[in-house]
Amino acid sequence: MDWINAIVQGTLLGGLYALFAAGLSLIFGVMRLVNIAHGDLIVLGAYLGLTVTATMGLHPLLALIVVVPAMALIGYALQRGLLNQTLGDDLLPPLLVTFGLSVILQNGLLEVYSADPQKMEAGALETASVSLGGLTLGVLPLLTFGGAVVVIWGLQRTFYQTSLGRAFRAVSDNQDIAQLMGLNRRHIFGLAMALALSVTAIAGILLGIRTSFDPSVGGGRLIFGFEAVIIGGLGNLWGTLAGGVILGVAQTLGAKIDPGWQILAGHIAFLLVLAVRPNGLFPRIAT
Repeated sequence: MDWINAIVQGTLLGGLYALFAAGLSLIFGVMRLVNIAHGDLIVLGAYLGLTVTATMGLHPLLALIVVVPAMALIGYALQRGLLNQTLGDDLLPPLLVTFGLSVILQNGLLEVYSADPQKMEAGALETASVSLGGLTLGVLPLLTFGGAVVVIWGLQRTFYQTSLGRAFRAVSDNQDIAQLMGLNRRHIFGLAMALALSVTAIAGILLGIRTSFDPSVGGGRLIFGFEAVIIGGLGNLWGTLAGGVILGVAQTLGAKIDPGWQILAGHIAFLLVLAVRPNGLFPRIAT
């Protein structure tokens, strides 16, 4: 039963990793942009949530009403004002610029909030649990996994069943032809980044409720998100959820063997998948 519990807890943890990864998967799929600052933007979302809860007295989940639009605006402005100028055939400029952005975000958060670990208080939600088949499952992990499923479903529906999604796919397939058809690729890219950072805001709030955080933890969140994307398959949003679950289960099983193996087991699972399926388990499927 202990091993089953570890697998179930890892599956629920995978929901959080899928939220880390969803924004990465979206912007890579639309713009072929690898955002090195993605993890620090997750942490920024957590700090914005902390600020909103402290100043307005809102529950962290209600703070999403403020933080999600704020992060969307930041994403749009960031893409239109900075990142659009770096996009092209050469992948190096956006990598360098987002690396610089990562450094700026870390130091800015350090200056404003200090290096002290912070955590958002969510009251009874943090300790509430339900019993199911002899297992005790936390309400917060269940809510996180359910949220991940809803977010992935919403992104999938947006991408394939809306006019905005058609615009995303058009500029992704051929930017020049999309421009000739009247699509403003800079605006479309801005909307894609806004959508990605909206998801990042949700991930940041749930991270801040689940565990303590400080300005330096963004790098680890980036790695977990990147591994989930690669395991699931680039461009496949449901694959991203599967990749997060595989990573989470690997970590909890590793921790079951030895607590020091938790993070290492996840990296080993990532390398094994990469060795066997370089394009991920569920590469992008045209629909």
